[in-house]
Amino acid sequence: MTPTDMEARIVRYGELIPCKTAFIDAHTPGSDQKENFTIIGGGVSESPDQHVHIAIPHGFNIGAAGQPPKCRNSLHDHKTAEVFFVLSGRWRFFWGRWGDAGEVTLEVGDIFNIPTGIFRGFENIGTDYGMIMAILGGDDAGGGVHWAPQVIKDAADHGLVLAETGKLYDTKKGETLPDGVKPMPVMSDAELAKRAELTTADVLPNHVARYWDLVALADREPAKVIGENGRLRDRPGFEVDFITRKSAGEKKHTHDHPSVLMPVKGHWRVDWDGGDITLAPGDTMSIPANLAHSALPSMTGEAALYRVVGTNDPAGLTNAR
Repeated sequence: MTPTDMEARIVRYGELIPCKTAFIDAHTPGSDQKENFTIIGGGVSESPDQHVHIAIPHGFNIGAAGQPPKCRNSLHDHKTAEVFFVLSGRWRFFWGRWGDAGEVTLEVGDIFNIPTGIFRGFENIGTDYGMIMAILGGDDAGGGVHWAPQVIKDAADHGLVLAETGKLYDTKKGETLPDGVKPMPVMSDAELAKRAELTTADVLPNHVARYWDLVALADREPAKVIGENGRLRDRPGFEVDFITRKSAGEKKHTHDHPSVLMPVKGHWRVDWDGGDITLAPGDTMSIPANLAHSALPSMTGEAALYRVVGTNDPAGLTNAR
């Protein structure tokens, strides 16, 4: 592939196109300043305004959320895996029916494989605009987002109604549900009772990996973060590896499935038969299946990246505990 071909498979941090109307809480105070990014795949946005940077199916989706300080993403869940790592800022993740069952604070480079079957939310508790990168299982990202009942009610009070079709309607703009289309029903008490109420002690050992722990583990070879034999044992339809300067290899290699490179620290030169390209933190690069390539730090200093590779595992309820 030529450098031009590969450039089409790279989304630079500075070229990310945000959507501020992606979800039902876009008007709710405290959540109305967040930005959603769909980088690879269709994503889970409920808005036609969402820009998709790379639509090529990978077996998983890559997205991001950008939020100023004190901005919150409301309680929701997905049918498939949702994994976040912190690119910038300081973030509090919380979960449970009312968001008070447990919580964890993540710093730059930390990664969280959120258990399926629980409501979860997050907020930027840092002092500057922050960004978290997201990996969602499946090409359809689990069929969308399921919101806690109170989120749907609060949204309606501020003018946004979610239809049963998954499309948002803004009553502040005079929009109404089409004839024959009903609002998205809220979950019944029986459905809500099925949602797990996991404590922080339940979640941390199996679902959170800290950046500096991964740096230590990746001193000789890439650290398997998510996978059957990963630090966070799971098979959500993709695997995640953590690579540092010490564990990056010069020898070119291939994967049977599409893979994605996402630098956290430092600049990385990606070489393949046909050219090379340099990535910076916040950039996202899609590597075609069976393309021989290598990735090495191109400058001195700290260097780390996450690599996501698709697998044949079903992107279903694999990590609920």
